[in-house]
Amino acid sequence: MLDRQHLSILREVDRMGSLTAAAERLNVTQSALSHTIRKLEERYGVGMWEKDGRKVRLTEAGRSIVTLAQRVLPQIERAEEALSDYRDGQRGSLKIGMECHPCHQWLMGVTKPYLMAWPNVDLDLTTSFAFGGVAALTGYEIDILITPDPLEAPGIHYLPVFAYELVLAVPADHPLAATGHAEPADLLEETLFTYPVPPERLDIFTQFLVPANRGPRHHRNVETTEMMLQLVAAGRGVSAIPNWLLRQQEEVLGVRPVRIGGAGIQKSIHLGLRTGDEAIDFIAGFLATARRISA
Repeated sequence: MLDRQHLSILREVDRMGSLTAAAERLNVTQSALSHTIRKLEERYGVGMWEKDGRKVRLTEAGRSIVTLAQRVLPQIERAEEALSDYRDGQRGSLKIGMECHPCHQWLMGVTKPYLMAWPNVDLDLTTSFAFGGVAALTGYEIDILITPDPLEAPGIHYLPVFAYELVLAVPADHPLAATGHAEPADLLEETLFTYPVPPERLDIFTQFLVPANRGPRHHRNVETTEMMLQLVAAGRGVSAIPNWLLRQQEEVLGVRPVRIGGAGIQKSIHLGLRTGDEAIDFIAGFLATARRISA
């Protein structure tokens, strides 16, 4: 059968122009090289080369195999390099899932240094599972889950990497801007802007409004942080947002942070992964980069 050895021999004979040079290049004896090709010729009933003095000239059949070799061998060689890299933990495809809208901007700060440090690792990001991130992780659809709300599951553990406080963004001239913190009753006449997440997964509802049996006058979903803060700056309502995101736009837009309740709502971005996967080098590299950037 035609195999890689035949392709390699014919490619080197074509490159080097002689059996002796090709055999040296492949680190085999000339007799072994000739025997291998002779068996191929006998099987298919065609010659692969013809002698031309001290040189070798490929036949039409031999030339066709060289054309194939030039296409196939580089792909095989690249695949072998990749397998070696996989073995050494230096190459792979890191699939990250995210069930946290504002986490996207945090992730962008981690992605660049990680990709520079691990040039042979592909990185994919998905949010297509919506809020079934744990199922995606246990089902091997993703390798790391970025979430502010870790859910316990067998074989899954979480690493907190970035602490923050959820605050209420209000216009600079809003009465709450001068009080320092908001109580649930303060939102009764407000329009509350949030990311498009069910209220039962929003901390401002579960930890603040629902326990007090209160709610905003209107609740609107907004896809992006930028639009949300523009609406707040225009006096259209208030928004629950991580304090680190608000700091980036506070002075530019004229919005102010207000603590939610007396103690505030303290949160952390967590990285969830399957137990044992932290030993995989390129996953450990991502965890280390995330900790370093977040410090």
